[in-house]
Amino acid sequence: MREILGRRRKYLFRRTGKSALIGAALHCATEWQWPVVPGVRLRSGARPPGARSGRGERAAPRCSCPDAGCVVPGAHPFEPGLLAATTDARMVRWWWTNRPDAPVILATGGRAPCAVSLPATAGARALAALDHFGVRLGPVVATPTRVALLVAPYDLAELGELLHSRDEVPSSLRFHGDGGYLVLPPSQTGAGAVRWERAPAPTPAAPWLPDVATIVDALVTASNRTPDGSRLAY
Repeated sequence: MREILGRRRKYLFRRTGKSALIGAALHCATEWQWPVVPGVRLRSGARPPGARSGRGERAAPRCSCPDAGCVVPGAHPFEPGLLAATTDARMVRWWWTNRPDAPVILATGGRAPCAVSLPATAGARALAALDHFGVRLGPVVATPTRVALLVAPYDLAELGELLHSRDEVPSSLRFHGDGGYLVLPPSQTGAGAVRWERAPAPTPAAPWLPDVATIVDALVTASNRTPDGSRLAY
């Protein structure tokens, strides 16, 4: 029985498509107790009014939220809002049964993980540096444009104390703390596929998470030393 359950959990992390989204959402909510909410969906092939494209070109996906200029299409909550995030299996199952292609949004902070994200090139440099020094990492989420390292919950006071002593903190760093959110795999957003750069172990136990203090120096340094790494990249 344990072998069957183990194969089933691994399957949740390997498969792709709509069926994987509800599986991932349920796994996060019920086994890890991470509150989730469905994200806003993409409108594929839609163009803003007056936009033109050449023959054979495919229109970029647009967000289905009311903001025509949304800079993070398919990568944020809308209806329901972030405050609706839950670990209730019945609610999660109902949401993704009715919206099977909705991204999986983690409500960060509280008892849930927090995260720090940075542009992809700087993120690769930071991960290499952390690996070089033997720093133990938790799960890492990646998109074509950004990398996010999941960390243990932190509050604003702790974060402020960590950053106060640094001469320069790149504006490209994002801190996903209490009241924030993060898109989880295997969601699809306007930026592309969301995947695990460092996958959590497919077990019922919630993944181990490092303290933000153990990684923030490497992220700041990598962003400052990478060309355009200090610039915000969605």
